Amino acid sequence: MTGSLIHTGQVLVDLVMRVPSVPAVGGDVLASATSFHPGGGFNVMAAASRAGARVVYTGGHGTGRFGDAVRAALAEEGVEAALAATPDVDTGVCVVLVDDAGERTFVTGSGAETAVDAGALASIPVRTEDIVYVSGYSLLAGGKAQVLLDFVEQLAGAMLMMDPGPLVADIDDRSLARLLSHTTVLSCNAREARLLTGLDDPRAAGPALAGRMSRGATVVLRDGARGCLLVRDGELGEVPGHEVEAVDTNGAGDAHCGVLAAELLRGADLQLAARRANIAAALAVTIPGPATAPSRAAVDAVLLGRMC
Repeated sequence: MTGSLIHTGQVLVDLVMRVPSVPAVGGDVLASATSFHPGGGFNVMAAASRAGARVVYTGGHGTGRFGDAVRAALAEEGVEAALAATPDVDTGVCVVLVDDAGERTFVTGSGAETAVDAGALASIPVRTEDIVYVSGYSLLAGGKAQVLLDFVEQLAGAMLMMDPGPLVADIDDRSLARLLSHTTVLSCNAREARLLTGLDDPRAAGPALAGRMSRGATVVLRDGARGCLLVRDGELGEVPGHEVEAVDTNGAGDAHCGVLAAELLRGADLQLAARRANIAAALAVTIPGPATAPSRAAVDAVLLGRMC
């Protein structure tokens, strides 16, 4: 593996609360557990690093207890923070409500992670063997969107992977079109695909998304326990999932994206990379918490078990 994952998104701190159900407007519920974890883009980077990739974080991080926590967590996972801390601003917080069905609901308060300096970003070396990762959240982060789009349009040869995220319907159409036109691999879930295309059937939504991208680009449409669909050059394929009992779905898509990127960097073909990503996402949902992507060895064990 010679390339790196260059992550342009945002890392913040997740306040995770286990609740019986999300409260109605004006209501209140008692959480059965509360914990703090690094979140946002951290989950993708941790997944990729655990799968063996070199990972570089090019997003912002603040000065304060949350910024300190983020830097410590990145260092523990072996992720390099490329930019200096933003003075006088702390990193933001995301409240994550996880209900008894394992589904999650987010409320985000942004901080230093949304700030980006165009000159500093442009100074980060990107090689043709690297994968540059862009989150749809970045296109909603005020002035960061324009800086990031300009950066993406100056890339020469590196693969661009995009995950539009759950707020994809709020992204400006022109910004989204600009990003899609440069995207090599689009990874989204079935809900996001439906919001992007208006089509309920993933097998119709996938090709519709591919039609908005350049020739040779790939759509990876994640469909939960069913695995994922792959669309490339007009052909649609299916990669089955790995059956598990879900405990917490928070971070499943991030685990999938991170492992997919790591395997592509390793030189795996798309089919094998997606297969390993499906297994990683399945293993991640068996453990409570947002950054629960497994090690590469754990994915290997499942693959070997299937072949025995």
